[in-house]
Amino acid sequence: MAELANCSRCNAVFVKNIRTVCQNCYKEEEKAFETVYRFLRKQKNRETTVMEIGEATGVEELLIIKFVREKRLRPSQFPKLAYPCEKCGSHIRTGNLCQNCSNELKKDLEIHEQLEKSKEDRQENKQNIYYAFDEK
Repeated sequence: MAELANCSRCNAVFVKNIRTVCQNCYKEEEKAFETVYRFLRKQKNRETTVMEIGEATGVEELLIIKFVREKRLRPSQFPKLAYPCEKCGSHIRTGNLCQNCSNELKKDLEIHEQLEKSKEDRQENKQNIYYAFDEK
């Protein structure tokens, strides 16, 4: 069923389907993609970074990052396409987190799971303890 939403770019109301932007913004994004892709197709520009592409084409860096995340621009073809890790800001080529932040998150989750398990174990042990008192 169709859902009404506000465009994430211009805040206009539109019927949301696959995209998170309205039709007008989608057309603008496609024009920006064509601009970026034409720029990158030139041999001399294949080694440029996201910041350099943004400066040369006038396209927002966030939009270029969106193209990379959607795999419309592939780092395998353009080796210096990288964007910041969502936690620490170091440059990554896939996903949302760098390897260090990902490992740190995994450790934190393991610690949390251990704490939850020990908490459950303590509660189970409390339920099985019976006390007897002598009344004299």
